[in-house]
Amino acid sequence: MKPPSFLARWALLLTLAAPGVQAQSPAPALPTKFTPATVRNYTKDDAFYDPKVLRTIFIDFEKSNWEQLLTSYYHTDVDVPAKLTVDGKAYPGVGISFRGNSSYQMVPYGRKHSLSLEIDAADDKQRLYGYRTLKLLNANQDPSFLRTYLYHYVARQYNPAPKANFVRVVINGENWGVYVNTQAINSDFAKENFDSGKGARWKVSNYPRGYGGLYYFGENVDSYRQTYEIKSKEDPKAWTDLIHLTKVLRDTPPAQLEAALKPIFDVDEALKFLALDNALQNADGFWTKAGEYTIYQDLKGVFHVIMWDVNESFKEPGGRGGGGASMLDPYAGSGEPQKAMLYYLLRVPALEQRYLGYMRDIAENWLTWEKLGPVIEQAQTLLWDDISADRRKLYSSDSFLTSSVVDYYNAGSSSPRPPEYSLKGFINDRRNYLLSYPGIARPRTAAPAVAKE
Repeated sequence: MKPPSFLARWALLLTLAAPGVQAQSPAPALPTKFTPATVRNYTKDDAFYDPKVLRTIFIDFEKSNWEQLLTSYYHTDVDVPAKLTVDGKAYPGVGISFRGNSSYQMVPYGRKHSLSLEIDAADDKQRLYGYRTLKLLNANQDPSFLRTYLYHYVARQYNPAPKANFVRVVINGENWGVYVNTQAINSDFAKENFDSGKGARWKVSNYPRGYGGLYYFGENVDSYRQTYEIKSKEDPKAWTDLIHLTKVLRDTPPAQLEAALKPIFDVDEALKFLALDNALQNADGFWTKAGEYTIYQDLKGVFHVIMWDVNESFKEPGGRGGGGASMLDPYAGSGEPQKAMLYYLLRVPALEQRYLGYMRDIAENWLTWEKLGPVIEQAQTLLWDDISADRRKLYSSDSFLTSSVVDYYNAGSSSPRPPEYSLKGFINDRRNYLLSYPGIARPRTAAPAVAKE
């Protein structure tokens, strides 16, 4: 008889516990301090974003008040220098900064903040396993630590998307625990996915009322700079091309839109991007804010869209979009012209059907516990000892486990609230909802005729 899985044992433990009593985590299995000599070192054969690998990243600042310095320089162009040590090799002159918006503002001093590491800050040729930038996330609003990892895992089955796994971070000898390690969307990412990193690239952050969704502001480039932050070198032609794309979206009749976009915009990629955003319920995504994504124009002049802030996916949408916790309408946001990519593409019947077809494919093939359960359990098993020893994490050790398999209620709420979904509960219910939605559900096969005697 096959023994119960790691997650199943915890689900059973909570089921048997008395009401209101949490199953107690075992004592931490790891020390609070590490040195490069006491951790496992990996080689280049163990890919840097391999989900089965948990590397240790040592960060050594010259000054003990490093956290105060990082706080002082938050949202500036100033990095704090440090030495990095990974797999026994030292990387001097790395630039460190705190990153994020709500993931920074919601976290108190002394707890885990997201980090940006510029490997080439002092030496333009310095790389860590080929990468010049690391993005280490604190899993804010994600007790499971897994939502970003799962989103990119599924998204990479359809589109170019960042790689992701997990790392242990040790700062000045102290264990700061597990971080979600996501690939930066930069020129290296572009070269890896679009053959060249020399194209134009914009970062689209959250913008009031969703106007970052390729909305046409007119012909003045300055009207776009507040919304689209160019991350590649300044190029007037790239701006002109971006404005032209927004105008084509707005002004082309639906019957001609796909043909008009074909030379300048990867439509099929965009439909998959939108389908993933909705099917996986990215509560901070395009359908709600039309932000937190990257636009890349390749050297052929074709635009691509890539999502990068997905820690609020695989969960209830916070009341936006109507319906219950797993019942975000597939057309949520599509009636708002400022979310132009969503609004205008879905006005084309053929594109609408392809979009719904991608939603069906995601639900049938990826929103299944049979497919994602083993992925989740592998990560849980890999991380458990480190999570239990992590004194800087934002949520309890028990919530790391239970948020995957047991629906739970918000503690301390002054009014009754529906349960927050576990990953398993969301995956199962979202799948069932989408596969019963008109236009996504496959038509039933007619019963064979009964031959008359």
